[in-house]
Amino acid sequence: MQNRRSFLAGTAATAALSRSAIGANDRIRLAIIGAGTRGSYVGGVFTDFPDVELVSVCDVYKPAREQQAARLGEKTNSHPDAVSDYRRVLDRKDVDAVLITTPDHWHGPIVIEASQAGKDAYCEKPLSNSIEVGQKMRQAVRQNKRVVQIGLQQRSWTHFQENAKRVQDGMIGKVYHAECIYQGNYTRPEGEPSAPPADLDWDLFQGPAERRPYTAMRQRSWRAFYDYSGGTLLDWGTHLTDVAHWYLGVREPLTCSASGQYARVPPQPLQLPDTMAVTWKYPQFVMTYTNCVRQSPDFDVQGNHFLGDKGWLQVNRTGFRYRPNATGGRGAPAVPPFQPVSQSFRYDGGPSDHAHVRNFLDCVKSRQDPVVSIDTGFYSTLPTLLGVLAIRNGKTYSWDGQRAVAV
Repeated sequence: MQNRRSFLAGTAATAALSRSAIGANDRIRLAIIGAGTRGSYVGGVFTDFPDVELVSVCDVYKPAREQQAARLGEKTNSHPDAVSDYRRVLDRKDVDAVLITTPDHWHGPIVIEASQAGKDAYCEKPLSNSIEVGQKMRQAVRQNKRVVQIGLQQRSWTHFQENAKRVQDGMIGKVYHAECIYQGNYTRPEGEPSAPPADLDWDLFQGPAERRPYTAMRQRSWRAFYDYSGGTLLDWGTHLTDVAHWYLGVREPLTCSASGQYARVPPQPLQLPDTMAVTWKYPQFVMTYTNCVRQSPDFDVQGNHFLGDKGWLQVNRTGFRYRPNATGGRGAPAVPPFQPVSQSFRYDGGPSDHAHVRNFLDCVKSRQDPVVSIDTGFYSTLPTLLGVLAIRNGKTYSWDGQRAVAV
């Protein structure tokens, strides 16, 4: 059996593998690795496309894998295998691509091993919960010439694309501050250890992470823990930093500093604080993140805010607004550079999710880079990974192009 920790020691250089043959009738043979809530949903998006053939569903929790294999099998009139160990999926010759919707600490080893096995991958964000593992992922994907799409689907969302053009065309002028706001946290008292459920492979769930006793919260709210993720900062924050990088055409910050406090729950040293603020410095602007804001009766404050010398723009999943800065003084007001707009609508992620998956499927066939390649995914996740380090260690970090350096 392969040592699950071996990926941390480095990825062996391997000959680039040719893409496995696409199935009959130009169909892409897919396996789902991680059949929880997100895997179930995104797996459903994949199986909406007639050129996808679902052959396997993998999860360490037996009820999840069996339920999703049965549900998606009935939907597609197929009989996908339900297995517990992802390596059984990667061993198969009839798998062209994998959907990776596991906890974040498993993204790295599975992308690396899938690449070595000649499989393409659609991997949920964030790229990883480790900068070092993220670098190894990039290396493995490049060496093995794989197509990898990261699930930052706002890049495939129409109104996000329209507002990217507004910022890039200079409508709000030179941007000096990019605010990233997400209200909420996952931090909770962990509870007492207990025996894991008989139908859960707890050892395989932990995988490359440090071994800990089982608690129900570790299974159900794994995003709260440093071992597996990085709280709302790594989860939702990566969506926001990706949009900021996209709109402003940047790749990496210069420095990162942060503060965190267990202000609403007792200290939970194995989890991120419930209250946090993060600041990144870029060559031309500052970017900030907070999960604690005063709500506005006029609009949903969550999302991305771009402050420019001509005006400001905000965009989130339920709308967008932009407004010029106050102009004029005494006498007649100056003509504003653009007219203010405020649009709100019902949340509907379906079109963007389908567009993002469709882009991946098309790239599997064409061998082109997808909308969010492994490199884009790495640099969009990098700010939040630096933020997690800064909060956990109480230090400011600089980025030297390859690694985080404590200042």
